Amino acid sequence: MTELLYQTDSYLREFDALVTAINPDDKTVILDRTSFYPGGGGQPNDLGQLGGLDVIKVRKAGEDVLHVVDGGLPSVGSHLHGVINWDRRYQLMRTHTAMHILCGCVFRDYGAQVTGGDMEPLKGRMDFEFERLQKDLVTVIEAAVNREVQAAREVRVKILPRAEAFQIPDLIRTKINLLPEGIQQVRTVELVGLDLQADGGTHVRNTSEVGQIRVVDYKSKGAINKRICIEVS
Repeated sequence: MTELLYQTDSYLREFDALVTAINPDDKTVILDRTSFYPGGGGQPNDLGQLGGLDVIKVRKAGEDVLHVVDGGLPSVGSHLHGVINWDRRYQLMRTHTAMHILCGCVFRDYGAQVTGGDMEPLKGRMDFEFERLQKDLVTVIEAAVNREVQAAREVRVKILPRAEAFQIPDLIRTKINLLPEGIQQVRTVELVGLDLQADGGTHVRNTSEVGQIRVVDYKSKGAINKRICIEVS
């Protein structure tokens, strides 16, 4: 089992770890601990370096995180220094928090659930079960999300037992519950006073770090499925 350092400290840029396994066939390295986010929930995986090797892909496999490296593989039992591509990670942290601000405002003001989402550094899209979405309403939503940025809301992360977490009202904002039954510890991310969700990604500590949010596009993806696209600057 890989200890997931990013779950409790999204700002950890460097770390040291022990190589517990390698796979020469797919050039993967498993560590006893990692700060590399393996991707999920619409957020891409981190990139960076591990023992001087470029980390070009990271993914989760059961309880382990697999780091795909470019170059020769280290030996099992060796100690490596990991370095996250911080500029990219921080852009994704700001973007992911912006998506939660958007989700929180739309859920609070219109009761719309999320049906899908995706992001890359400084831009993302979120789909909602939303019957009506016209330009005037998009303008109102854009103003609302930027008020929440300016409100400088604290972002809190907790890891809770599953039974305790699922007593929180509206913890799952997606139309489909994406948490497998086998997960007994649930990580929650709270934008204090606005949004509280189960979430595994990396976030900033305060909404004021997000920056300006612009709604750059909106479109209908079906009778009651509407897409909002944002950029962060």
